[in-house]
Amino acid sequence: MAVWFIHGNHDNDDIELYRNLFESSYADRNLHGKVAEIAGLRIAGLGGVFRGSIWYPQGSTNVVSHYCSYDAYVSAQKSLWPKRLREGDQALESSGKLLLHRSTIFMEDWNRLCAQRADVLITHEAPSCHPDGFVAIDELGTCLGVNAAFHGHHHDDRDYRSKASHLGFRAYGVGLRGITDLAGCCVRAGDKDAR
Repeated sequence: MAVWFIHGNHDNDDIELYRNLFESSYADRNLHGKVAEIAGLRIAGLGGVFRGSIWYPQGSTNVVSHYCSYDAYVSAQKSLWPKRLREGDQALESSGKLLLHRSTIFMEDWNRLCAQRADVLITHEAPSCHPDGFVAIDELGTCLGVNAAFHGHHHDDRDYRSKASHLGFRAYGVGLRGITDLAGCCVRAGDKDAR
C-alpha cells in the first residue's frame, strides 16, 4: 500500500521533525500544492494552516496576502535581518519564524491548485461548514471540481452530508490519527472520537 500525505501545523515544530518528513524517502509523496493520480483518482492536497501574518482569508479569498509565497517571505526576512539570515547559513532554515512558515498556506499554493482538476481534496484546514473553517477551502474544492473533501486540523470526526448541496461536494472531518474511507465511512476511529 502506498502512503501519500499532506503536512499539518506541527510537522515543523523543530528542524528534525521537518527533515524527517520533508527530506525523507517519502518526500516525493507529499501532495501539498499538487494533484496526483492515485488508484485511478485525481487527489489534490493542501497541507498546513492559514496564518494572519501571511494570509488569513476569512469570508473570501480576496483578503490581502502579505506574502504570496514562502520564497517572497524569506526574501523579505533577509532584507529585514541581513546579518542573522545570511544566504547559505544553516540557521536560515532552522530559525523560528522561517521554520514555522513551512506549514503556512501561501496564496501561491492555493492558486496553483485552483488551476487544476481533481476528484478528491485532502486539506489540513477545514471548509466553512466547520465552525473554524474557511470559505477558501470551499472555493478551492469548487475550482478543482471535487466530489469529496477531507480535513484533519481540528482532530474531530465530522460528517457534513447536510452541507453538500451548499458546498457542491461532500466534506468530512477526520479524527486524530483516524482513518476515513472515500465514502466517508470511519475505518479507524480517531483517538478523541466519541464513537
